[in-house]
Amino acid sequence: MARLVGALKQVAPWAAQNADVAIALALAIVVGVLGIMPEEMFAADPEQGAKVQAKFVTAATLVILALVATALLRDRARQAPVEESITSGALAQLPVRLQRLEQIEHLVTGTRKALDALQLVRVLGSRQEIAQAHADARKDTARWSFKGGTGTYLRAVTLPLCVAAARRDKRHLTVRIEVIDPADTEVCETYAHYRRSLSDLPDGTGETWTTDRVRKESYATILAAFWHRQRYGLLDIGVGLSATMTTFRWDLSSTRLIMTVEDPNRAMTALADTFYYENCDTELRLSFEQARRVPLETYKRVPLSDEPTIEEVQELFERIGTPLPKSYNGRDVVDIARKALRAMDPYGEPAVHGRDGT
Repeated sequence: MARLVGALKQVAPWAAQNADVAIALALAIVVGVLGIMPEEMFAADPEQGAKVQAKFVTAATLVILALVATALLRDRARQAPVEESITSGALAQLPVRLQRLEQIEHLVTGTRKALDALQLVRVLGSRQEIAQAHADARKDTARWSFKGGTGTYLRAVTLPLCVAAARRDKRHLTVRIEVIDPADTEVCETYAHYRRSLSDLPDGTGETWTTDRVRKESYATILAAFWHRQRYGLLDIGVGLSATMTTFRWDLSSTRLIMTVEDPNRAMTALADTFYYENCDTELRLSFEQARRVPLETYKRVPLSDEPTIEEVQELFERIGTPLPKSYNGRDVVDIARKALRAMDPYGEPAVHGRDGT
């Protein structure tokens, strides 16, 4: 009895909250019981008892259906405000929220691209890393753009090795070089003063920076361009002379950009197709277009020997409209030829010379 009372107490709150459903359930049980009871329990006459039993069942069934309909109507009445709230509230704001989600998606995509681009701009912190970056940039490259002071490393390593690799593979090579104009004494003095202000000690070549050295280094770059052009027909090389100096040196190949400074242990590199690489490529192109162009198309007019003579060098610079200073003697011309074809690597690596890159 105690268990029954306990069970009723547990069911009572649910029955009170769902009275119509509870009544319908109770009636359904009663109808089920009446349906299986014998007809004699409703009347002495079996036929009369069956009629009474059928009336009870029919009436109870109608009551159950009415209660079920009432429960359905009540549930619909309860759901109507909720549906109206969802339709007028959340669904009405859905287009705005979808638009915000789309904006967030665009923002995340743009941020991811920016982060990817930043990850590909790397600082190099040693001579070895810088040398390896240059080696990776030279590998199978079809073009090279340089902008800097006088192009010492370019003459010593980059240009000979790139030409040798192109000749070995019998492929085209495009080179664009922009250096200080050796005929502009003012910019040469400015550059020499800048280099001496950083260090008055000899650099990796064993020389200190003077105005005369700046001029000779730039003349040597021009001479090296003509020398290599005469020896490799698939080399498309151009030299521009700038009236302004830069504290950076850009080396750009088909695969990467390397930006160096006067500190031999610090540089920055970026891979192709990144934001930084593309913008530096544009900068170098526009800067080269504004520089005074050396007429390299005249390379056939003054043939240069494997070891250019003093007369050949002097005639070359006369023909291209950039004559050597009158104060230069034979020793100065020989010094320019040596810097052009046997330049010492300022980073301390062996210089490269010759057709085969040796």
